This record gives sequence, C-alpha cells and structure tokens, in this order.
Amino acid sequence: MAKYKVVVTDLGYQTYDYEKSVLEPVGAKITLANCQTEEEVVKACRTADGILNRAAPMTAHVMDALERCRVIARYGVGVDNVDVAAATAKGIVVANVVGYCDDEVSTQAVVLILALARKIVSHDRAVRGGAWDIGSADPIYRTKGKTLGFVGFGRMARATVKKVAGFEMTLVAYDPFVTPAQADPFGVTMVDFETLLSTSDFISLHAPLMPATRHIVDAKALGQMKPSAYLVNTSRGGLIDQKALTKALAEKKLAGAALDVYEVEPLEPDSPLKELDNVILTDHAGWYSEESIVELQTRAAQAVAAVLSGNRPESVVNPQVYKK
Repeated sequence: MAKYKVVVTDLGYQTYDYEKSVLEPVGAKITLANCQTEEEVVKACRTADGILNRAAPMTAHVMDALERCRVIARYGVGVDNVDVAAATAKGIVVANVVGYCDDEVSTQAVVLILALARKIVSHDRAVRGGAWDIGSADPIYRTKGKTLGFVGFGRMARATVKKVAGFEMTLVAYDPFVTPAQADPFGVTMVDFETLLSTSDFISLHAPLMPATRHIVDAKALGQMKPSAYLVNTSRGGLIDQKALTKALAEKKLAGAALDVYEVEPLEPDSPLKELDNVILTDHAGWYSEESIVELQTRAAQAVAAVLSGNRPESVVNPQVYKK
C-alpha cells in the first residue's frame, strides 16, 4: 500500500509515466484529477500529501482545506495561481521548475523579434494572396545598429542576449535588481525605464509578474515608445495593459508587437488583437519542446519526492517555510 497520495490537479500532458517513475519508488501513488474550480481542487486534494499543479486555483481557501499536504510543485516557473503566503502559513513547501525552458523561450523571443523586423508573417500572407515585390510598399530596415531593450534582465533575458549577440545591436536593459557590473559581461547597458522606452527599437519583456510589474507597459509607457518600435512579450501577459496595446497598434502609434502570452488565456475568440495586421500572435508556446516537457514533468515530480523523503527541493519559492 502506498505511503503517500500525490494529486495532479489539472491535466495537460500525454502521459504521467515520468511522474510515476520518480514518485512510486518513494512510496507515492499518483491520482489524476482535472480541476477547474477551488471546490474541485479541495475535493481532489483534501487528503493529499503532495500536489502537482498546472493552472488550477491554489487559493487560501484551498490551503485551509488541505489536511496533510507537505508540498505543492508547480509545472513551470511562475506561481501566479498559487497563494504562496497561505501555503507558507500552513507549512507547505511551494516548489517550481526553474530553467527547464530557457532555451525554448529565449529562442521564441529571438524568432519573434526577427519575424517583426523582417515582416515575415505579413509577407507570407501577402504572397499567399497573390502579391509580389511587397518591399516597395512595405519598407524593411536592417537590424544592425538598432537598439534592443530588455525589461527584466534575469535568466531568460540573459539567454536571449547570448542568441542575439551576432546581430550587432545596441543592448540595454531595465531591472531595478541588476547592477551595471552584473550586466557588463553580457555587453548590456543598464538604463532607467523611461530611457529604455524612448530609445529602443525593439523591446522584449522578461520580467516576472508581481504587483510592481503588472501593466508596467501601460498607455503611458506605450506613448513613450518610438512609433517605429516593436514590442515582444514571451513572459507574462499581465505585464502589458492589453487594451492600451490594442489601441496603440490600431492607431499605428506603434509599429507592431508579437505576443506569446496574454492577460486572459486562451486569448478570447473575439479579441480585437486578431483583427490587427501589425501583431503576431502565438499560443503561449514559447516554453514548449518535446524535451522541455519531459524535463518539466520529471523535475516537478522530483520536487515532490524530495519533500516526501525529508529533503529540500532544487527550487523552493517560499524558503521561509523552513523556519516554521
């Protein structure tokens, strides 16, 4: 008989054999649920020892109902849907999986920057519609010598910098937690937010979503950008005021944008963004590769196994829980 019960709160992967291979040796049995609401999570997880979570709500109400949970491991880096403070108060370790998709997301950011610069998507549509020699009416400018600005200069932005190093662009970044000395080895100049907005030809968002960064790109910020500039977001949808961005794009106050993430996901069927020809839309696919899925599932399960075995996971979101 299994010693531990581990619940997967919401499904999304083709197999859970990776989790089983990690958790069964420590005496845990996996239960698959597909919860959408708080009450569904409570019903599935009340007696769980460990939880593996994707997007199901892990609220304070859920935490209060958990009778013996010791660890919640999130499939991913962000923990936007987890009330970390409530988990900490309950003595529950919250773990995430850091670095599993650095290569994929940084590649996605570079691809979107280049697709905007070279107008790949609009030219593809035009050629399919019978057009040719589109450049005469749709000018494209070289990337060499342009300025690429990073909002947030952590792990993902630094991975992106390594991939754009050969494009001979000027690289700047805004991040209140990064010093110029830390950015120097990457060839990046740290600037204030207003300077980044007004001088960048391309802006790539790589900041975490928190109260201080929610809608950091609002109507005011968009108004400070060059009308010829492009905005790329592969981080969190809430960093951008989506209504303000839609308005700026519709009024051609911004050259274009490429979005992989949105304030509400999936993107609403009637989103006005879908009607604009100067925006590229992808389906939060930046993290995805066959290899990243295996790594994500395996490492999330390893975090749960570590706690159930009396050890500390590789990445703990609330280290203060160990003081309890």
